[in-house]
Amino acid sequence: MKILDSQGRLFGKISILDFGAVLIIFMVLLGIFVFPGTSKNTVAQVGSVVSKPVEVDAIAIGVKGRNPEKLIKAGEKTQLIIRNQPYGEIDVKSVEFMTRKVAVPQPDGTVKALRDPRDEELFSQNVLVTLKGQGRITDDGPVLGNIKLKIGTTIELEGMDYNFNASVIDVRVQE
Repeated sequence: MKILDSQGRLFGKISILDFGAVLIIFMVLLGIFVFPGTSKNTVAQVGSVVSKPVEVDAIAIGVKGRNPEKLIKAGEKTQLIIRNQPYGEIDVKSVEFMTRKVAVPQPDGTVKALRDPRDEELFSQNVLVTLKGQGRITDDGPVLGNIKLKIGTTIELEGMDYNFNASVIDVRVQE
């Protein structure tokens, strides 16, 4: 009995192509489960030092609502989503509502910043929110929920009656 016949079968039963495919699949599974790699840490955990309190200032431009002052308040908790990845609940340390202003030239040549008189701006305010939570401090900066948090990062704040996007303008690590 020949090892390989004229049709490319081993011992007349198994095709050499099928045997090769099964061998490759077995080697891949062996590589995944027996030799999974040298690192057991995720990218965000590499170089992690300790967990410390982190304060984040974020500004939301043009929050719409009849009474935005009643939506989010200092001392409450809000859901934080960083780059479309849920972080969980975080404390709201402070909230500052800022009315939108426009530059108005005065007759004497000076310019004053006055409240925007347009009707569509009656229900729109800018909101500066300071959030406080725990984060790991890495060589690259603070990490909240396995996501690096830096100035310019877009976050989403969600509560029972609101959901708005904000941009991080300051990150402070508390000692």
